[in-house]
Amino acid sequence: MTWSEEFVTRSRIREQNPDPDWRAGSRLPSPVIRSLQRFQVGESGDGAALIRLAEATGDPDYAAAVRMFVAEEQNHARMLAELLRAAGAPTIAGHWSDRVFVATRRALGLRSELLVLATAELIALEYYGALAASSDPLLREVSSRILDDERHHVRFQERRLREAFAPAPRWARRPAGGAWQTFATVVIAVVALDHGPALRAIGTTRRDFYTRCRRLMTDFQVAVFDGAGPP
Repeated sequence: MTWSEEFVTRSRIREQNPDPDWRAGSRLPSPVIRSLQRFQVGESGDGAALIRLAEATGDPDYAAAVRMFVAEEQNHARMLAELLRAAGAPTIAGHWSDRVFVATRRALGLRSELLVLATAELIALEYYGALAASSDPLLREVSSRILDDERHHVRFQERRLREAFAPAPRWARRPAGGAWQTFATVVIAVVALDHGPALRAIGTTRRDFYTRCRRLMTDFQVAVFDGAGPP
């Protein structure tokens, strides 16, 4: 299956599922609201820089897939905004963590951007996974839908990055993987600290969140940097 075909298939499935019933409302603890507001900002980018880099690869199918990936992320932002509205809370215009994240993504080329994105999406797997176990029906449904997309996004980034690093010899890939792991570890720690009150409100701890995210990062590092390629 091509890059874009996977997204088209998922889009057709999504079209068959109507939006959650926003009128049902949601009762969310204030720490969770503040946390969701920050994640909503992070999901709402236009993806213009990433799309330009994808188009520069000369692979129109991959570029089309990236545009659909960006559209899915924007749909997450829309759903989170609706969820906040259902809880009687506004969205926010911006947050320092998103500004740092965007600046880091755009520092280098496509591989750098994808590695930073993958870091965020791996963290999102654990974050939305925890929210999907919430007792609030609307929060549980929205989080489950986003979680399903993020699982696909992680596989999408992993596949592309594995192909990108495969031509490099193993002695070059391993330091690159170690550098990314160090960066990812710092990001996990910052997220765990910043969203600690929300994590407690949904029944987990900073330590558990950090540990589970580190495990995801390690698995991703092995898949991307220790996969097939020259020795």
